[in-house]
Amino acid sequence: MARPLCPRRIAHRPPATYFKPAGVPLYELEEVELGADELEALRLADVEDLYHTEAAKRMEVSRQTFDRIVRRARMKVASALVQGKALRVLQPPPADTPPKG
Repeated sequence: MARPLCPRRIAHRPPATYFKPAGVPLYELEEVELGADELEALRLADVEDLYHTEAAKRMEVSRQTFDRIVRRARMKVASALVQGKALRVLQPPPADTPPKG
């Protein structure tokens, strides 16, 4: 049985939740799902250019957990770009509701 996920602090909600290659109908595309925590990890590491230690503190996770999250996110984004897949960003649960695990 898998260990339940600990709550992760998500400070940014994306303005868009779907990205896809231009000129291809969505129904023809394979879809990759990017979790809210994965997008937040990308934002902190690659947009804010924070060290993983500081980014992990902001998300309230360990540095090792942050490393796993950001590595998984980069693989998903790279796969979507290289293989021409749609990228769906999942919305985080409301702040007052703990994540389901």
